[in-house]
Amino acid sequence: MSIDRLLTTVLQLYQDVHDDARTEQLFGSTAALLANLSNPLNLSLLTSQLLIAPALWGRRDGMRTCYRIVSIFNTAAIHVRRNELESAKDKGQPRAGGGLGSDAWAAAVLKGADDQSGRWQHLLVFSGVLMGMESGQRHSLSSSMRATVERAVVTATNLAVRSREPEPPAPSGPVALALNYAFPLLSESARAGLDCDALVPVATRAMFGGDGLQDGLFLASIDQDVRQSEQKFMWSENAPSHLHLQQLEQRPLISGLGPLSTLLAHVVQHARDSSVVLQLQDDLVAFTARLLQHWQASKLSELDISEEDLFLTPETLQTTWPGLWQFLKKVMYAIVAVLQSIIARSLLDRHLRHPTVAPTVATKTLHALRNLYFISSRNGSDAFQVYAFTYLTSLDTLSRHGPPAAAFLRSILPPSAASTTIPPHPLHRTLDLFYLNTAEHLPLHLPPHDCEALIIQPATTYLTTPSTPLSSNQMTTTRKTMTPLFEAAHSAVLACLSCPHNAPLTAALVPFYADALFASFPAHISPRQFRLAFKTIIQILSPPFAVTWEQAELGETLLEMVRFRVRGAGRGVLPQGEGEGEGQEVSEQSVLVLTLVDALPFLGVGIFEEWMGLVAAAVGEVVGERLREGVRRRFWEVLVSGEMDVERAAIAAAWWGTKGGREAVLFGKGVGQYHQQQQHQEEEFMMSGALHVEEGRESKL
Repeated sequence: MSIDRLLTTVLQLYQDVHDDARTEQLFGSTAALLANLSNPLNLSLLTSQLLIAPALWGRRDGMRTCYRIVSIFNTAAIHVRRNELESAKDKGQPRAGGGLGSDAWAAAVLKGADDQSGRWQHLLVFSGVLMGMESGQRHSLSSSMRATVERAVVTATNLAVRSREPEPPAPSGPVALALNYAFPLLSESARAGLDCDALVPVATRAMFGGDGLQDGLFLASIDQDVRQSEQKFMWSENAPSHLHLQQLEQRPLISGLGPLSTLLAHVVQHARDSSVVLQLQDDLVAFTARLLQHWQASKLSELDISEEDLFLTPETLQTTWPGLWQFLKKVMYAIVAVLQSIIARSLLDRHLRHPTVAPTVATKTLHALRNLYFISSRNGSDAFQVYAFTYLTSLDTLSRHGPPAAAFLRSILPPSAASTTIPPHPLHRTLDLFYLNTAEHLPLHLPPHDCEALIIQPATTYLTTPSTPLSSNQMTTTRKTMTPLFEAAHSAVLACLSCPHNAPLTAALVPFYADALFASFPAHISPRQFRLAFKTIIQILSPPFAVTWEQAELGETLLEMVRFRVRGAGRGVLPQGEGEGEGQEVSEQSVLVLTLVDALPFLGVGIFEEWMGLVAAAVGEVVGERLREGVRRRFWEVLVSGEMDVERAAIAAAWWGTKGGREAVLFGKGVGQYHQQQQHQEEEFMMSGALHVEEGRESKL
């Protein structure tokens, strides 16, 4: 069939709605015509009729049709450029395809986008042309024509997203879809022309609406398909909710969730009206809250990560379960990327950094991150730079404002704070972990009564660890899942104790906390956390902290408690934990001695030299040469690394060189024993030729 006859046939087929097979054939014929028409007028006519064809737009296929429009213009543009290059190589041969050059072809297509169709439909065409001509380092268009196509994309976008009464608003999904492909190809000057104020709500609706994440309803439908099989939960890969999740992942906006979040982050940073940014943040908080609510209502949320192998069927563990978390992580990354742009703007925007607005922005961001914490806390999913910047910057902003910080902590205060009982539900423990990690950063500007009620009391739940199993639902919970909670509680309490304005509270709390610290190690906290906590307590109880004068001898008492525990402490090597030095083996006994070594730089001058000798003696009690050698290296590091001030360093140097410190640490000889040995050597060894004077004899001279 000739090209002209095919064009006539296709234009006739455009007028009626067809079945799926005929529609697919129609798309293929259209793509062939776009690549092979030689008359620019026919090309413009085809484009114009394509955008109003009932055969395509009357099927109500929504985003599928939009995606096909972008696809066929992208494919046609690639073929036109390929034909142009082949014709340039073989100039004596007939020109391949329609014979139009890239610039002429693009100009003809642009003319076909007329007033008969919507601006958002024009955007689909322009994006397909730009992508086909310029993506993949093709650079098919001249600089002037590329600038023309980019201006067409920007103009169509702005006209589509701006409200024009009485016309209905443009659908957000197609606009976001087209920009997903076109935005990375736009120059900076072209991007500057986008109406970011109008684009923010459109991109937001596209991300969370029916063409996107559907307000998180995909998570709510899972619980209906979870069945119990042989005392295990089964979520079949043929379940409707899983099939729906797979279909959702294949949708253009979901598969392009990363580029969509990049687009949204750009328009957030360049919007002129800060109110649209605040509204976007409200939408993010609302979406994440619904996501958390749907997950909490699911049976699967009752499983701790350590219990999954016990209570999930093999099919679920291998197929549906990993797929769900992979999808949720993708959602989390997209939302955090947008939150990061909001926080970054709040540092520069004079409206958002106002003292009355900045704490609110930080608080809402932390609420959103808390809602996502059941995802981000899983297997270190929050260990990426964008998350760290968003979280820590929000904390830094909020920590400077006491009343908003206290209000935020009250709004997310764990229910377990009142009962002092570790919650049995894994999700509640996960939220407790977020609370404790966050509260650790906020006590500096909180009054003592708020520190006690909002930080110390909730943390006490995880300080007074029970000797019996936590509950029947926690029997299989491993050290890996519970240790972060215990350590977060200790860190939160230490943060409160370290604040100078909490001196009265510290004086009353230190004895209780020290007892809890000794009871927690090594069963519930890591060696690193124990050493850090004890060193912090000794530092608090040493000058210049105000509490020193109220508890003058408490620090030395705690040191004595550690020293007396050394001899009866466990000698076995402790399991390696996250954050521990690679290859550094420690036992309970060696950790206690390392704790004494860590505390030396903070001891009072009056007891410093005495404790140097006591700690040196404790080094010799460590069982195991490798463990003892690690303690010796740490002792030497404290002496030479600059951890001590000038006065203590001078005392330590004299002790090491002239008072037997070196021998005590390296060879296990006590300082007193060293002095006796030196005196004995002086009596035993004399200069050759000297007269030996017997005891009791006196010279007659």
